[in-house]
Amino acid sequence: MSEIYDLRGLNCPLPVLKTRKRLQAMTPGSRLWVETTDPLAVIDIPAFVSEDGHRLVESEAVAGGHRFLIERGG
Repeated sequence: MSEIYDLRGLNCPLPVLKTRKRLQAMTPGSRLWVETTDPLAVIDIPAFVSEDGHRLVESEAVAGGHRFLIERGG
């Protein structure tokens, strides 16, 4: 089961910074749902995931924002 990290209401760069910190504390292969309302997160989160060696498993628009399923890289 994946954890849900609620970052709704936070604006750039906080969703990326908080997601990075949360993933660092997790074991490789763990998955984390990140929920955001920041319109820039649709660009920023996938870019950060790719740059930091994680995997974006799923990305979907939800009411008022977006949610991402990220798998922590090794």
